[in-house]
Amino acid sequence: MMPQHVLARARERLTTIDATAPVTEAADRMAKPHVDLVVVCDSDGRMVGVVTKTNIVGQVRQCLGGACTTSVADIMVRDVVSCGPDGSLQDVWSAMKGTGLQRVPVVDGHGRPVGIIYARDALQHLLREVEDEEALLRDYVLGIGYR
Repeated sequence: MMPQHVLARARERLTTIDATAPVTEAADRMAKPHVDLVVVCDSDGRMVGVVTKTNIVGQVRQCLGGACTTSVADIMVRDVVSCGPDGSLQDVWSAMKGTGLQRVPVVDGHGRPVGIIYARDALQHLLREVEDEEALLRDYVLGIGYR
């Protein structure tokens, strides 16, 4: 199964921000329900990093008063684990498990974000695939439909 099978849901979760935007703008976006990861893009719309709530809290702690003029580019994670829509969902899950990530951006061939896959969605689809294979194997062994 490929990430494109979960892409409709992944597209709904995508939130992007320009790398030059202030941290406060990223915080505003993260204040919305179910937004835990913001993909940072350059002026051409290509992913250059991600910002998490942990990044924002760490920066806001250092701000004095209400003035936090730091840009998103200064706090973003640049070494991002991502996947393409045509890769293997099993590979995505393995990368998530190996790195402890709960969310992975999906990028197109030009590096532009098209969605965010959550670990829960990847696991649900992989489990459904195993259950389907199990049912087919059971039917085959029991000879159902082959009389």
